[in-house]
Amino acid sequence: MFSIFKKKKIVSHLRLTGVIGNIGKFRQGIEYSGQEDIIKKAFSVKKALAVAITINSPGGAPVQSHLIYKFIREQAKKNKKKVIIFTEDVAASGGYLIACSGDEIYANSSSIIGSIGVISASFGFKNLIEKIGVQRRVYTAGKNKSTLDPFVDEKEEDINRLKNIQLELHQDFIDVVEESRGSKLNKNSGIELFSGEFWTGKKAKELGLIDGLGNADQILREKFGDEVEIKKFGKPKGWLAKKLSSSQDHADKLISILEERSIWQRYGL
Repeated sequence: MFSIFKKKKIVSHLRLTGVIGNIGKFRQGIEYSGQEDIIKKAFSVKKALAVAITINSPGGAPVQSHLIYKFIREQAKKNKKKVIIFTEDVAASGGYLIACSGDEIYANSSSIIGSIGVISASFGFKNLIEKIGVQRRVYTAGKNKSTLDPFVDEKEEDINRLKNIQLELHQDFIDVVEESRGSKLNKNSGIELFSGEFWTGKKAKELGLIDGLGNADQILREKFGDEVEIKKFGKPKGWLAKKLSSSQDHADKLISILEERSIWQRYGL
């Protein structure tokens, strides 16, 4: 006897949006601790044929990026689910590292993809405090405790130490990309893939950084049929979080916004 009922095809879908790392009080962003439960729930749907993740992030903290990447891969292996990544405006730096957790990666032709590198930025205030007559006093135990102090002249040894750390972090990033993308990477294009440069989605496809072009609804329906049920997961913002967020110190809020905007604006967004 044949069943007249078709087996419903289900795909879990979640979004990761914002700067990665210390996002401040109740601000939108991506942190491992804030995403762990949602990722678990998305993978726990037994009937789901795959887990789709939409990423829109200019990057941020390397450790948080690695934690989320590894957790997604662990959940995929544990639950035997395929992971399909979709990018929107940007998946750059740590955003692209997380995207590498996907078995397949898709983007819009105009998305910004890549920026496989490491950056550290700060300001020097030595001349400023001298000009306004401020005397700074610092006492440390440990000769390197005040490394890269912004209120004194830079030391060559401090810069070299920082660069060595950056090289280690960069190599970790490269290892993730090569493990994830493997033979898909186009290393014969004459373009250095790991220089920190970023590209449009169209060019990223040529370079093997992504698998194809398209949005989540389009690709998922092509893969699983028009009747596929896309089960969405997200983190709702409760009334308490909204209330506390509205009472956040205005100066702190302004600094957070400026820091976040500076990261997005690296990619013209």
